[in-house]
Amino acid sequence: MRLHDRYFFRELITPLGFCLGGFSVLWLADFFFTKIGEMQEHKFQLRDGVEYFFALSPEFLVLALPIALLLALLYALTHHARYNEITALRAAGVSLARLCVPYFIVGILASLGLFAVNEIAVPRCAKWSEEILVRHVPKVEDPHAQKVFAKVSFHNARANRDWVIGEYSSLTATMINPNVTWSLPDGSRKALHAARAVHTNGVWIFSNAQLFAQANTHDSWTPAFSTNVVAMPEFDETPRQIMSEIKLGNARNLHASRSADIPLSEIWEYLKLHPQLEGDDAHWLRTKLHGRLAAPWTCLVVVFIAIPFGAASGRRNLFLGVAGSIFICFGFFILQQVSLALGQGGQLPGWLAAWLPNLLFAVAGITMMTRVR
Repeated sequence: MRLHDRYFFRELITPLGFCLGGFSVLWLADFFFTKIGEMQEHKFQLRDGVEYFFALSPEFLVLALPIALLLALLYALTHHARYNEITALRAAGVSLARLCVPYFIVGILASLGLFAVNEIAVPRCAKWSEEILVRHVPKVEDPHAQKVFAKVSFHNARANRDWVIGEYSSLTATMINPNVTWSLPDGSRKALHAARAVHTNGVWIFSNAQLFAQANTHDSWTPAFSTNVVAMPEFDETPRQIMSEIKLGNARNLHASRSADIPLSEIWEYLKLHPQLEGDDAHWLRTKLHGRLAAPWTCLVVVFIAIPFGAASGRRNLFLGVAGSIFICFGFFILQQVSLALGQGGQLPGWLAAWLPNLLFAVAGITMMTRVR
């Protein structure tokens, strides 16, 4: 690493730290003003409030880091350009692309870090925040306290099985009144009705079960056997896949737009069970999948955008980049929301809807970089 690389890196990290610190202070104030009623309702103590704040912090970081990086880049670049440091280095034979290598490295590392936070820390902290909310006031009707789900149904297209569950407990992986219907390769069908089922050692164990068979769709169901306990190792649906079904179903019903509520692992589990997914659900889910893949790379995109805005030569006000960053962020997020809406509605392929804002702004940034003098 050359001397100017270390210098540029150091001059970027300082304003980035100040930006993140400033955003954290603003968010802390907003947190206590907006959450005070909820915390009082759930009878929070001081320790609960502190834990709740830290549980929601990763989700705040996902939103704040790209904006903070953009502000820091514009500030640092404007500062260097104002004192002709960039002009001097370019006159010495250092190209703009080589000069900005430290910024590209920071953008890549920030994107990878943001991806890890979004997929690992955010889902776990979301679960942690739900547990904190019901620590002192566990209300059955409170969605944060809900661990038992009624009337769960889903179709495993891969195995051609239909599940209808009267009640499912996510804590114990226990079913009440489960009914499973599936088709065999010869065209016959079977149905298993039970009073209870539990997932033990990777196998579903059904209690007070009755098995019915149907030779074809025109015949009536005939009893095959009745038993107190039966293991069904061929049922490869896991409790994790069932929770994915429940979460994704609730998200679709509520038209959820948050990106932090459905990790990639759960989306992939759902797609394994529904390889032939079509229609509105397919558009929504594939857009959601690619949206989670594309979102962290916003940090790298802002590097491409900030360089041509901040690296132009001339003595300018150090805070000129702040105004530019507001318009850049506004334009990017408007395009992102419109693009995702088009993808979820089926007007655009899911991958294109998710990656379109990143591609357009990255190409625009690269094009402007080639014109910087």
